[in-house]
Amino acid sequence: MYNINQFFFLASPLEQFEIIPILPIELFGLNISITNAALFLMLSVALSIFWFSLVIYNNKLVPRNWQSVKEIFYDITLTLVQDNLGKKGYFYFPFVFTIFTIILYCNLIGMVPYSFTVTSHIAFTFSLALSIYIGINIIGFRTHGVKFFTIFLPKGVPLFIVPLVVAIEFVSYIVKVFTISIRLFANMTSGHTLLKIIAGFVWTMISIGGIFLYLQIIPLVLLLALVGLEIGIALLQAYVFTLLTCIYLNDVLEMH
Repeated sequence: MYNINQFFFLASPLEQFEIIPILPIELFGLNISITNAALFLMLSVALSIFWFSLVIYNNKLVPRNWQSVKEIFYDITLTLVQDNLGKKGYFYFPFVFTIFTIILYCNLIGMVPYSFTVTSHIAFTFSLALSIYIGINIIGFRTHGVKFFTIFLPKGVPLFIVPLVVAIEFVSYIVKVFTISIRLFANMTSGHTLLKIIAGFVWTMISIGGIFLYLQIIPLVLLLALVGLEIGIALLQAYVFTLLTCIYLNDVLEMH
């Protein structure tokens, strides 16, 4: 006779986010092991490069199959750059397109069963956001010089509230790196957790058998709908992360 607790608590929904060393490496006392997160990040980069190479190698005037998908993503990114940066954004297009592609591949590969979602870890999303943020500020400082610091002081502010305004602007400026990283991390983590919970519920009903074997069709349909929704979220979050990157880049170029 089965204990129902054995089915509901077979595995925690959070186990899928556990970082596991695959190739333990220690150098000068530092742990630089290759983990499942590093492996799937490298896989995402390798697949994106392979996809680009395949499209370029088989390039046709009338696009077909993967070339059509590639051009759709290309047009989406180009529209983002044009709408938010204008003509000056063409110089940064390769940078923006690379960000969009890598995040998109990390999100989509994470949808494959028994894979690992790199973007579900705040360590990765924050590191990526911070590196982009530092790069954007370097661009702003090189473009405007010392005048770049006026971004913290809007024009026409009365002198007596200047310290308060500068403090508020500085904090809101720093917070950007947290909002862009937490948004991606939270959406991917919550979506995958919900999928694991529903999938576990379906398996529990199948394992119990009896009338539950027929009732499991309800959560199964819900699971399939959630998978479609999660794929849409994977695309949307890559788009939103890229959009915010373009907006932040435009802020330092135009000094809004």
